[in-house]
Amino acid sequence: MLPAGGRVAAGFTSSATTTPEALASVLSTNFRVLRAGWWVLRGVRDLAGLLRDRDFRQLFLADTISQFGTQITMIAMPLVAVLALHATAFEVGLLAACETAAFLLVGLPAGAWVDRMRRRVVLVNGDLGRAVLIGSIPVAWWTGVLTMPQLYVVAVLAGVLTVFFDVAYQSYLPHLVGTDKLVEGNSKLQAVGSVAQLTGPALGGLLVQWLTAPFAIGLDALSYLGSAAFVGLIRKREARVARKPDAHLGREIAEGLRFVLGNRLLRAIAACTATANLFGGILTTMLILYLARDLHLAPGAIGLFLSTFGIGALIGVALVAPAARLLGQGPTIWVSILLGGLAGLLIPVGAPGWRLWLAAGGGIVSGVMTVVYNVTQVSYRQALTPDALLGRMNATMRFLVWGTLPLGGLLGGVLGTVFGVHQALWVGAAGETLAAVPVFFSPLRTQRELRAETPSPDVPAEPNPVETQ
Repeated sequence: MLPAGGRVAAGFTSSATTTPEALASVLSTNFRVLRAGWWVLRGVRDLAGLLRDRDFRQLFLADTISQFGTQITMIAMPLVAVLALHATAFEVGLLAACETAAFLLVGLPAGAWVDRMRRRVVLVNGDLGRAVLIGSIPVAWWTGVLTMPQLYVVAVLAGVLTVFFDVAYQSYLPHLVGTDKLVEGNSKLQAVGSVAQLTGPALGGLLVQWLTAPFAIGLDALSYLGSAAFVGLIRKREARVARKPDAHLGREIAEGLRFVLGNRLLRAIAACTATANLFGGILTTMLILYLARDLHLAPGAIGLFLSTFGIGALIGVALVAPAARLLGQGPTIWVSILLGGLAGLLIPVGAPGWRLWLAAGGGIVSGVMTVVYNVTQVSYRQALTPDALLGRMNATMRFLVWGTLPLGGLLGGVLGTVFGVHQALWVGAAGETLAAVPVFFSPLRTQRELRAETPSPDVPAEPNPVETQ
């Protein structure tokens, strides 16, 4: 029977009127629909990639929670000092130095210790310890006993745990995903950081306005607890590390130093990043003070301004692979750090009105280039290094490149006190343009593809350059 109204239902034909041509047309249409659906499903699957792996997904979720909390503290901690405790420029610089001083204090031995331990355990304990330390700030504020010395102590101790966490984190990823998926893994984790950097400062600024800075920091303490819970759900276990009978901390530290300093490409990358962090430490330390006191911006507006770096970082995640294909891995490293430094020159131009938007544009470009640089050089370092040396390599690199951050923060405080906050910003921005020099005057300038032989832990080897057209 025909449906009411005497018409054939849509999508069907009466058997009396069916022809081979009509049947072929219907089958062809259905085939095209199915094929389009298959490509959509394949695209979704490819986009998910490593996120389909349960253990990587736990690490991804842990990182997501922790990154958002950290971004809130990055704006709330200095605002506690500036707005709640009325800190001077030098005290703000000293606080910034304390936050990263641990990379100088324990940066080298941390790598040797991490290589002796199961990295997952280090990650969980690092998260729990930081939750306790960061959580002490809102408690002290609520009881009326918060002081700058407490902020200094919390910053140093939390920094020590961060050193161990970060070394274990970068060394754990190759074990979790394999060396062939490092770029994808790093890119996805960097995407989390980029989204957090995009939305975290703005959210943090609003939370500071609503809750006050000390209580906004309390949310970061909760984020560390969430991160520890997800890392604890990872099922893939590392083998128990067998300690060598002749193990010696000093000798193991020396092995990490020889591996990094004995490789000309790693030396160039270390010098480049250390320079960028030294002058970047000056810039970032004085930036919040400049926005809050010189430009009189509200915490929410400061957070919104800092989010521009996150916009750039999010764009940068999408540009890493295309940039490497277009320019080659080596040129991508020096071009990205150079362009990022030049864009940073726009930041000190910021002033009420259109110049603040110009400075924000510089922040966006700087964020793009920072992510492209970081993902490219970190993925290369991880692929180059044997598993037994990963902790020491990462710790050595962190010691060399992050160790300049406390120096930059302290130097920024001194420059801001002696010459003024705005002048200190210009010194930091101008200095960042010099970071590209070490990698430009190295084999990285022309190496489109970086292929490394697996080196011996005792005899550092250098990657073989493969020139392609």
